[in-house]
Amino acid sequence: MGGSGVIEIADGLGWQPGFGNVIAFRGRDELVLFDTGNQLTAASLHDRIRAWTSDPLTLAFYSHGHIDHVMGMGPFDAEEGPRPQVVAHELVRDRFDRYALTAGYNSVINQRQFQSPGLRWPTEYRQPDVTYREALTVTRAGLTFDLFHAKGETDDATVAYVPEYGLLLPGDLFIWLTPNCGNPQKVQRYPREWAHALRRMAALGAEIMMPSHGAPVFGADRIAQALTETAEWLESIIDQTLAMLNEGRRLDDVVHAVTPPAHLSDRVYLRARYDEPEFIVRNLWRLYGGWYDGNPAHLKPARDADLARAVTALAGGAAKVADAARRAADGGDLRLAAHLAEMAVQADPGDASLHEVRAEVYAARAEAEPSLMATGVFTWAANESRSATGGTGAPSTLPDLMG
Repeated sequence: MGGSGVIEIADGLGWQPGFGNVIAFRGRDELVLFDTGNQLTAASLHDRIRAWTSDPLTLAFYSHGHIDHVMGMGPFDAEEGPRPQVVAHELVRDRFDRYALTAGYNSVINQRQFQSPGLRWPTEYRQPDVTYREALTVTRAGLTFDLFHAKGETDDATVAYVPEYGLLLPGDLFIWLTPNCGNPQKVQRYPREWAHALRRMAALGAEIMMPSHGAPVFGADRIAQALTETAEWLESIIDQTLAMLNEGRRLDDVVHAVTPPAHLSDRVYLRARYDEPEFIVRNLWRLYGGWYDGNPAHLKPARDADLARAVTALAGGAAKVADAARRAADGGDLRLAAHLAEMAVQADPGDASLHEVRAEVYAARAEAEPSLMATGVFTWAANESRSATGGTGAPSTLPDLMG
């Protein structure tokens, strides 16, 4: 858990920073939480909240159903007295059902994304007691929580505005980085709806914004600027992608043509360190255009291994293709190098020398990438080939969140 304890932002308003922030409200002998953290930090979160107040937890809100926001209720539920209520959007329940159905897949993709080999996806969740569809106002602890539904990173997001503090709680709709709406290994994101939500939040005129990741923002002008410029950044990518889609262009053309607005490139909250623009383009294509990318050969393709064997045979063998991969990498064309290295190994997966090249290429790709998404996939691939040559992969960079 980040920090040394709950930080009091205003009288009765606490901020517990962490991998997923928790916002706490104390008033009229009640405790209210917005988000509850992850399973790994549940015990320490409880200890730190209890060091801040002994008032009973009566209510908690989930900003959405991701596991770094919904797994901290256990110690509070175990306290004596009435069980706290949890409020969330109605689609959180559907998310939990899907997580149980795809726990194995989610374990694999999150191990890959976060380089955490021991991570195991949970199958049991603290369900919300109260759900809503479009909007809900809750009065508790002497405060008003005006909730509205938004789509962006997820389809089940809740935004809260607390007028007594002039406080906006955007959840993950603002994360101090470019919006996470292209994630290549996760379900559908909603860039256009995300931009709408950002502008709706900006219109509230909040004086404090406390996102569920990253530090609070103070001042109505600064909050409005951060939200509207993030919306503008997204809208530019959306407009460019849809224009080319409507022209009948292939996905390959669109991915390599769309660029974010240059005049926002210096904004600290628009750094592509987690997700990145070309992944957002692909997600937009999936949302509006389906999975067919415009290349007829990809509609009903040959197996990757069959294509690789055919091409490497034409080239004079897999070793020659691997050599070409090394030359491309040495020349700085890591995208081409990855295609060639992958094709060489697909053609002859038992050849350790080919795996050595593949490991080198993907390690170089991981080193060169700015985003966690790309780094995770490329590091995973490099480790696969290191293992095939008898080596070991890189150690986990994150703790085992699931135990």
